[in-house]
Amino acid sequence: MGGHWTDDDPGYEEADDSLVRPYAITRGRTVPERGDLGLITVVTTVELQGDQPPVRGLEPEHQAIVEQCRGSAAVAEIAAALDLPVSVTKILIDDLVSLGRVTVRPPLVARENGGLNVTLLQAVRDGLRKL
Repeated sequence: MGGHWTDDDPGYEEADDSLVRPYAITRGRTVPERGDLGLITVVTTVELQGDQPPVRGLEPEHQAIVEQCRGSAAVAEIAAALDLPVSVTKILIDDLVSLGRVTVRPPLVARENGGLNVTLLQAVRDGLRKL
């Protein structure tokens, strides 16, 4: 018999934290407070001013988002880089917006053209589904 209570349990996977970690870093939340965070929403880091203390107690994922968004990144890019579900990434971004560490905005193309071209997006979605 092994030294740990899970040694004899064939269903136990030691490295399977894939569900626990996202739950922990979002503190159990399943949706962000903001409703305007889409896949192509652009996130940009707000640089700290000289007299502004750094925010303490951030998760490593929060810090990774701040670093990645120094040059701006879309929500989908951030989720892919962190290897996290988009829903979890949106909650983390929402935290950072509330703390004043990042700003969010729609992509420039959408703003310049008066909004998103839903027909184009649906055509892209349909094309991806066919792949």
